[in-house]
Amino acid sequence: MESQAPQWTDLFSRRDFIKTSAAASLASLTAGIPGAYAAGSDKIRVGLIGCGGRGAHDTKNCLNAAKNVELVAMGDMFKDRLQGCLAHLKAKAGDKIQVPEDARFLGFDAFKKVLQTDVDLVILTTPPHFRAEHARAAIEAGKHVFMEKPVAVDPTGVRSVIETAKLADEKNLTILAGTQMRRLANLVAVVDKIREGAIGDLTSGLCLRMGGGMLDWGPSPRQKDWSDMEWQLRRWLFMDWLSGDFVAEMHVHNLDIMNWALDGHPTKVVAQGGRFVRTDPKYGNAYDMFSAEFEYEGGIRVGYMGRQVEGGSSRCDQRVFGTKGVAYMDFANSIIEGENPFKYDGPSPHPEVKQHADQIDAIRNNKHLNEGKRIAESSLTAIMVRMSAYTGNAISWKYALNSKLDLRPPKYEMGDLPMPEVSIPGKTKLV
Repeated sequence: MESQAPQWTDLFSRRDFIKTSAAASLASLTAGIPGAYAAGSDKIRVGLIGCGGRGAHDTKNCLNAAKNVELVAMGDMFKDRLQGCLAHLKAKAGDKIQVPEDARFLGFDAFKKVLQTDVDLVILTTPPHFRAEHARAAIEAGKHVFMEKPVAVDPTGVRSVIETAKLADEKNLTILAGTQMRRLANLVAVVDKIREGAIGDLTSGLCLRMGGGMLDWGPSPRQKDWSDMEWQLRRWLFMDWLSGDFVAEMHVHNLDIMNWALDGHPTKVVAQGGRFVRTDPKYGNAYDMFSAEFEYEGGIRVGYMGRQVEGGSSRCDQRVFGTKGVAYMDFANSIIEGENPFKYDGPSPHPEVKQHADQIDAIRNNKHLNEGKRIAESSLTAIMVRMSAYTGNAISWKYALNSKLDLRPPKYEMGDLPMPEVSIPGKTKLV
């Protein structure tokens, strides 16, 4: 038996995002969203690449964001994952799921087969390791792209996504990133206030995300017929080559908010971390704690603390300090204290639905929407933390962006693959 959290839970609430009332209708959640449920005459045909819980969740939101949107093709590494996702989506979305047998693809090349169908838009929700390659292939194939964060696990992938974003503009294609917090109304409002000078000149910031240890995530124990590769793919969250470690896979949300609020990416970072609880080999080589100090343009310093350990206090918030006040932000509240006090108390449309509504509107009305470079930079912000903590070295943005670090395995096949080693600061080399 597999011991794991439910596969098809509402990941929006499970990952500490803003809570929405169970009684609220989807119509009320999307009220006021441009393009949501608009009477579009053009059918949007969607392909899903990566059929885990996140893929199911994003697909439901995409299908519910506008009329005349259908899922017509699916691809995944494993048959059980694809079948489970398909059954779930049929139960939730009914006749919006039009995926015949010959449009269900398995294996490492499943993404290529999905892209060979007549889909207009692909949803990329495989483990992050594959995101850069899949995004590039999708844009080259002339498909619009929604890709979950992070979009890379190493600088090689980051550079690839930046180039893909340029190609998307050349081909007039949209790229939407799964950084839905940038569409959360209270955060939009407070960032606008920061831009207007409500807290004066920015001086520093603080970003914290501390929560549970994810100890029951994924299948365990290993099945006898699973190769090394299959075991690692099914436990991908704990393998740095697949997830980028938790600072990249999850906390990129919070670091992206800091980049947004400060209107740029960091220039330097020094970080530390380790694994103190998740030490069993089934947790791969991922750490369970990170902390870092970033430096941004103008000498602005930002502290970050991230932790995934059971039984401790939980925090998930950001602060930006200025000469006239401080802005506090979490996924439900935005408050400014100081010379220009502010508290957001307006409506809060569901940001995960709004992001898809925005993309569908952009596709149908030929609007520019390309978040590729931005999410690549936020992904690198998180990767920098891991690189610094793993090696014990302070690194610059320029160094990280140009690093030759490439976490791709020797080959992609179901067979032998050594478990990635746990990094030791001072001994693990900076590449």
